[in-house]
Amino acid sequence: MLEALRGLGYSTAAALADVIDNSISAGAGEVHVDFTWDGQNSRIAVLDDGRGMDDGELESAMRLGDKNPLDARAAHDLGRFGMGLKTASFSQCRRLTVATVKDGSASCLRWDLDELAANPESGWLLFEGPAPGSKPFIASLKGKTAGTLVLWETLDRVVTPGYTSDDYHDLIDNVESHLAMVFHRLLQGPRAKLRLLLNGSPVAPWDPFMSGHPAKPWASPTTNHPTDYGVVSVQCHVLPHRDKLTNAEFEASGGPAGWTAQQGFYVYRNERLLVAGGWLGLGNSRAWNREEAHRLARIRLDIPNTADADWKIDVRKSTARPPISLRPWLMSLAENTRERARHVFAYRGTPTPAQGNTPVEQVWRIDRVKAGMRYRIDEKHASVAAVLANVGELQPLVRAMLRVIEETVPVQRIWLDTAENKETPRTGFEGEPNAAVIEVAQVLFDDLIERKGLSIEEARKSMARTEPFQKYPALVAKLGSEK
Repeated sequence: MLEALRGLGYSTAAALADVIDNSISAGAGEVHVDFTWDGQNSRIAVLDDGRGMDDGELESAMRLGDKNPLDARAAHDLGRFGMGLKTASFSQCRRLTVATVKDGSASCLRWDLDELAANPESGWLLFEGPAPGSKPFIASLKGKTAGTLVLWETLDRVVTPGYTSDDYHDLIDNVESHLAMVFHRLLQGPRAKLRLLLNGSPVAPWDPFMSGHPAKPWASPTTNHPTDYGVVSVQCHVLPHRDKLTNAEFEASGGPAGWTAQQGFYVYRNERLLVAGGWLGLGNSRAWNREEAHRLARIRLDIPNTADADWKIDVRKSTARPPISLRPWLMSLAENTRERARHVFAYRGTPTPAQGNTPVEQVWRIDRVKAGMRYRIDEKHASVAAVLANVGELQPLVRAMLRVIEETVPVQRIWLDTAENKETPRTGFEGEPNAAVIEVAQVLFDDLIERKGLSIEEARKSMARTEPFQKYPALVAKLGSEK
């Protein structure tokens, strides 16, 4: 049975998060995760400063399924099945040692799958103490009055043939990203509930909602929904468009899996992240996929630990499905958030100008017809209107050119490039020097004054609400200053 339990599909990062859950449930305020590279003898240790266990508690913790998932639990408890320590550990290693101290009294037990395989007739034996030669690896508990150390050895699911120290260090980076995400709400703030160290360095929290960022376009108030098992809370977020972020902010905020994969619901239990993105099977005629257009949508969803059965939380704490009774409510919130996110994504995060709350004059407009949508060049846009007003008898030729451009917009190519590269094409003079922006803006600015008879101030106001120049208010403000 133990060998069968090894195939539950844990990643190393997810398995370690499960072990850390036990530390948090034991009241730990500080947890150390240490990776040691030694080829086939490499090991991973998790040390906490929780309240520890006595002999009976340790033996119970080392048994499979020591908890009934239907039993009432303390509000702060992150476990459910009583399986996490064992299944998570055995998914990565063949030898699991747990050493613990409570009230100054030490205990140590271990599972060793190789020993059990070599002596199958002996039954499921728990061994006392560390394996021969492993005593130094639990020495960090010495002198402590409370705490627990979990030691993984014989990492056969990690250190596979051909595995190198570089691979091990890549794994450490992956684990850090995952733990920073899963425990971010416990790690962040001036009064953080948890201090987590990886090979001696503090793990910095990764906030999927970019809380407090000045360019963030929208966050909803928290909405609460009472249920028989407690209150479910939701807060919806739309993140800034890339145009509003530095390269470093954009890379960091994409998360471990990237912007598209990280969209959707973030399901928490006791501030511990269970599900990082995805739409929980919600949708209209079919379940929503994670699409580029909605990648800025992220929704925080908190459930109590009494909701596990109703939400179908699995033993790995990695999947959740909302009850039927909550789906209409969640659908409504998600649809609103997705539409807001799509708008920010489509319009590159362009805000409405503050002056008179006048909308930006877009170059392209969308015409909705029976056959679908068509993208049209708006002839009222300053640049287009200026050309049409000055071409005289060539106007039919210019209009024909505009129509050809409209009918040959490479929609499928743009969609394919965006999907493959996970990035929208650069527009709006992005990456261009200011001189390039001024060169074009000056031509249109002069036309507004000379052809339309606007004053310098009126022309500036017009340019400030014209795409793409609304993104360059400082440059627009200087137009006409030499006159």
